[in-house]
Amino acid sequence: MGKKIDAAREKMDRAREYPIEDAIKLVKEMAHVKFDETVDLAFNLGVDPRKSDQMVRGTVVLPHGTGKSVRVLVFAKGEKEKEARDAGADFVGAEDMVEKITKGWLDFDKVVATPDIMGVVGRLGKVLGPRGLMPNPKLGTVTFDVGKAVKEIKAGKVDYKAEKAGVVHVPIGKVSFEQQKLVDNARAIIDSVVRAKPSTSKGKYLKKVSISSTMGPGLKIDVASVA
Repeated sequence: MGKKIDAAREKMDRAREYPIEDAIKLVKEMAHVKFDETVDLAFNLGVDPRKSDQMVRGTVVLPHGTGKSVRVLVFAKGEKEKEARDAGADFVGAEDMVEKITKGWLDFDKVVATPDIMGVVGRLGKVLGPRGLMPNPKLGTVTFDVGKAVKEIKAGKVDYKAEKAGVVHVPIGKVSFEQQKLVDNARAIIDSVVRAKPSTSKGKYLKKVSISSTMGPGLKIDVASVA
């Protein structure tokens, strides 16, 4: 490991809560592998997602994208099929795509569907559901405005959902991003998560926020610097 990375790791204090700018600077300095690591935010929220009125979920179009190329599949017919292709969808179809997926094809990252075709898409629930790929009206992926949906996903739209114990993980970009771009993306996510606070959530909502790269250690973020 290089001297710069060693020095950065020596500066790191796992117990300390860092202002967001300082945390991102350290995450970038400590990156040491040859591939471009993803930078992730992790939230521990004061909610119980097993209760329907305490579920936290949402979507954000990151100001500077995720740095990842996203393959989008759209279920649509007729004019909407053309609209999806014109917007940059990688794959478009209907029953033909359902059959392809039933046979094991899964070379896509996000799925959008028009409402009139959800009856057909519903047959894929057991395949798409567990992978978090099922189109959902709340996430804007069941819509007649397929052009807008595809463009937003391609531009860096991310969705998040509280898992067990109120934990939320969201990617905010790549280690190679300029620091300010990562800061902007992080703030966009944090603002969205704060706005998604359920009215039934009592006590401290943002219990802990941390940041890390794919292979790097986690750093705690000072919630006061972002809330």
